[in-house]
This record gives sequence, structure tokens and C-alpha cells, in this order.
Amino acid sequence: MRYLVLSLVCLACVIAYVQRTALSVPTKTIQADLKINEQQMGLVMACWFWAYALLQIPAGWATDRIGSKWALILFVTAWSLLTGLAGFAHDYVTLLALWSFMGLAQTGLVPGAAKSVGVWFSPTGRAFGSGMIASSMGIGTAVASVVAGWLLFVLLVSWREMLGLYVLPGVAWAIIFALVVPGGRDPPPSPPPPEGTFERMFRSPPMLLLCAQQFFRAAAMALFFTWFPRFLQETFGLTEFESGKLAFWPGVGVVVGGILGGISSDALLKWTGSRRLSRQGIAVAGMVCCAALSLSAYFADNATTAIVLITLAAFAGTFGGVSGYSVCIDFGGRRVGTVISVMNMCGNVGAGVFPLVVGFVVARTGNWSFVLPLFACIFAIDAVCWAFLNPTRPLFEEDDGSH
Repeated sequence: MRYLVLSLVCLACVIAYVQRTALSVPTKTIQADLKINEQQMGLVMACWFWAYALLQIPAGWATDRIGSKWALILFVTAWSLLTGLAGFAHDYVTLLALWSFMGLAQTGLVPGAAKSVGVWFSPTGRAFGSGMIASSMGIGTAVASVVAGWLLFVLLVSWREMLGLYVLPGVAWAIIFALVVPGGRDPPPSPPPPEGTFERMFRSPPMLLLCAQQFFRAAAMALFFTWFPRFLQETFGLTEFESGKLAFWPGVGVVVGGILGGISSDALLKWTGSRRLSRQGIAVAGMVCCAALSLSAYFADNATTAIVLITLAAFAGTFGGVSGYSVCIDFGGRRVGTVISVMNMCGNVGAGVFPLVVGFVVARTGNWSFVLPLFACIFAIDAVCWAFLNPTRPLFEEDDGSH
């Protein structure tokens, strides 16, 4: 049953990332339809992440209170319906509002997924579960551009109709999850956070570093589900359809990196017993390699070479990035939903900054060449955060991470 639950949670991640990436391929079409520029389109993308960040702590608290099963069912249904509603946007303001509400609804994904892993897996299996979830997010990112390209340019549906079709898998998933997954597996709901809980979180150096690494890593990875197809179009002269197909490959890197990162981290923990080596060490190595590979891609003189290097960078970044979730599950104990929601909130503030910066700079200069050096610089900073992060102690003394 634990692997069935994990499989369904991973499927929810795929669906979520296909839906959240829906606007990335047809950006030119949407801009022409709604008469908006790159800066406004960047703000639409940025506000999704800021809305997503805004509700993280309430979503984490709700997940801790009602359990991972019903929290996931509630949030998946809500965000799927809102994805379809975004297709009815008739101007810039309407699209901004509806896409932001969809971001609000997707806040339940990570707390629900992380709590499910914490409930169903032992400490030496949680990096594997976290890696599978990260890989599923990569699958969603990878297939999103291909599916969107196929719907838009082969079946010739409009971007509005595409958003309407994206409602169906989410609603079907919620029904299946409700029928298949047994209730009662979650531990008794944790009480409301005691007085001083959030003060303790924000005064803890490891927690602050965990939030900082998530801010930078999520900011950089936002490239792949916001501007990446457009970056390929403008830098290498590709069509929307061609860029959609090539944007598939970094997602493959994310998938493989998540799986191997989780397996390697758990194996190293079993072998050495050291959380610093198995979590922190793998994270530092992954972030450094990601920064070096993405900077190398900047000097590529053709799209194929650039995609190969960027795919390897995505692999390395996710290989090391799995540690963020597995550390957070151990770090949070019974309140993992609340703790991971704080970390994820910081990540999505960062993820909201990246597309806004790209849209602003491009609208002012018309230049796309700065994107990859910026990506590399962010991952280098992320490596520094991990180098100082000690992941060995739980945040709450009453928790031993064995729930």
C-alpha cells in the first residue's frame, strides 16, 4: 500500500506541474490574444508563485490537522477547476487574478506529498520517497511542453481549450485517491503550533539556511516552467513547437536526478549513518555541478549542445535538491506539514522573482543572453547555503523524526 500511495502522490505531482506549466509554451499567442507585453506576462507568472507562497503556512497547518489524504483531495480538485477557469480570461487583469488563484490552490501539493512520505516511509526510505516526488515534478515539467505543443500545434486547440482539458486528469485523480487510499494512517492531528513555534523556526540557523537554499534553488528551477521555451525561441531561432519539444529534455534530467539522488542519499545514510554526508554532502556536490554545467551551456553555439548541458545541469540540481525535502521531513517531526510549508513558501517567493526579473530585463533590453549566467549564479549561491547547513537535529525537541 505504501508504494501505491507514493505512486498516486507522484501522479498528482505530474498533473500539478503539467497544469502550472500550461502558459509557458503559448506565451506569444497569449500575449497577442490579450495584448500584453513580456513584462506583464512575467508578472502573471511571478504572481502565481507569490500566491503559491502566500498560502503555504495555512496549507501546511491544514494538512497537519486533517491529514494528508483529504488535504490532497481538496487541493487537487480546487486547483484543477481553477486551471480551467483561467481559460476564460479576457484581459490581462483577469488572467493575472485567475492564475494567481490557481497558484493559491496548489499550495497543498508539497505539504500533502511530504506528509504522506513521512507517514508511510521509515527514515531510511524518505529520501527515496522525496526523490520520487521530485522526479514526478520533473516528469510533469518535461511532458508539459510536449503535451502543450501537441495540443496547440497538432490538434490545433486554442490555449483556452487546452486549459479546459487540463481540468479532467486532476478531478479523476481526486476521485481515485478517495476510493483507493485507506484513511486512518496519519498519526493523530498535531495540536496547533504552541506559542513561540514560528519564533523558534525563524531563529534556528539550520531552518533559515534550509529556507534560503529553497529560495535560490526554486528561483533558478522556475526557468523550466516559465520562460524556458521562449528563451530557446529567442536565443536559437526555434518555433514554438520546436522549443516545446526541446524543453522536454531538462525535465528528463530532473526525473533521473530525483530518482538517483533519493536512492543515493538513502544508501549513503544506511552505509555511513551520517546525515551530514548523505544529505548535505550530496546537496553541495549537486549544486556546484549544476552551476558549472549551466554556465558552460552559455557558451554553446547551437541548441542541441545547449540542451545537453542544461539537461545535465537539471540532473545535478535535482540530484542534490532532493536533500531539501528529506531533511525537512526529518527536521519537522510531527509538524512536517507546517515546517515544509515555511520552506516551500520561501522557495516560491524566490521562484516568483525569477520570471519577473527575466520579463522586466527583456522588456527593457530585448536581450535574452543573461538567463543562463543568472541561473548558474543562483545555484552557486545555493551551494554556499548548503555548505553551512547542519541537518542533524530536529527543530522540535519532542520529535525524533520517527513518525
